[in-house]
Amino acid sequence: MIHKIVVSQFTKMLGNLSAILDKAAAFAEPKKIDMDVLLNARLAPDQFNLLRQIQIACDTANLGAARLTGKEATTPSFPDSEKTLAEIKARIASTIEILRKLSEADFADSATRRISQPRWEGKTLSGEEFLIQHVVPNFYFHLTTAYAILRHNGVDVGKKDYLGAMPYRAA
Repeated sequence: MIHKIVVSQFTKMLGNLSAILDKAAAFAEPKKIDMDVLLNARLAPDQFNLLRQIQIACDTANLGAARLTGKEATTPSFPDSEKTLAEIKARIASTIEILRKLSEADFADSATRRISQPRWEGKTLSGEEFLIQHVVPNFYFHLTTAYAILRHNGVDVGKKDYLGAMPYRAA
């Protein structure tokens, strides 16, 4: 199940975010809004801008998966240097690519793996706790905030854009 959440769900939502950014570009062009304005927009003065929200969502998915699979030492990291729409979309695509390379077998012992981070001062969580208490909420917080920044700035996006395609079938 952890594989499905981390790989399937996070890649889907990052793909939805990329599509939302396409809508933002389509919104900005005819109105002559510089895309930099949207990429640097924020909801509150003390909150990260759109670019940083996306970087953190990507990092949360990437590093969360790396920690859960024990591949932290070998997973690529990003320098957070994106400044343009093309660069941030490439970051999203790279994160999706990294996640798609992970198999169910990579997550075999992830639920019970003990996970720590330097800021936790030697404390650990089980992989399941880490996923439920940190990775999932943090990923969705930054993804939702990115969506909200664009929506707040007039980009015509809604819940269907956020949720993306659903696997509905005829009854």
